[in-house]
Amino acid sequence: MKKLVLALIAMGIMSGCATIVGEKTQRIQINSNPSGAEFSVKDEKGSIIAQGKTPQGITLEKSEGGYFGKKSYEITLTKEGLKPVTLPLKASANGWYVAGNFFFGGLIGWLIVDPFNGGMYTLRPEKIDATLSQI
Repeated sequence: MKKLVLALIAMGIMSGCATIVGEKTQRIQINSNPSGAEFSVKDEKGSIIAQGKTPQGITLEKSEGGYFGKKSYEITLTKEGLKPVTLPLKASANGWYVAGNFFFGGLIGWLIVDPFNGGMYTLRPEKIDATLSQI
């Protein structure tokens, strides 16, 4: 029993709050007015990683897996007869990373564990509501 308690304490010390609580991916809802617009999502390298028609939800990675490797995306919506709209989607540190590690995870969580895991980030905006206007 004593070994189990020590193992649990060690796991808590060796992990970061955002890694425990957060997910590596995030669901983003893409809506448009009018609906039925085609969209494409490009990552920071310019590669198209998702396409579809609104309204639709997509799941995106929040980190590229490197040290502090937060992701960024660009979403372009198009519909015939309307001006295309391009919007940024960027990852930023979330509250579990900032406050959670301050109170529970310490330096190991802040500087070692969480920076390699996408759980420390939140993609913003969490929901896309784009209005396409007449040309």
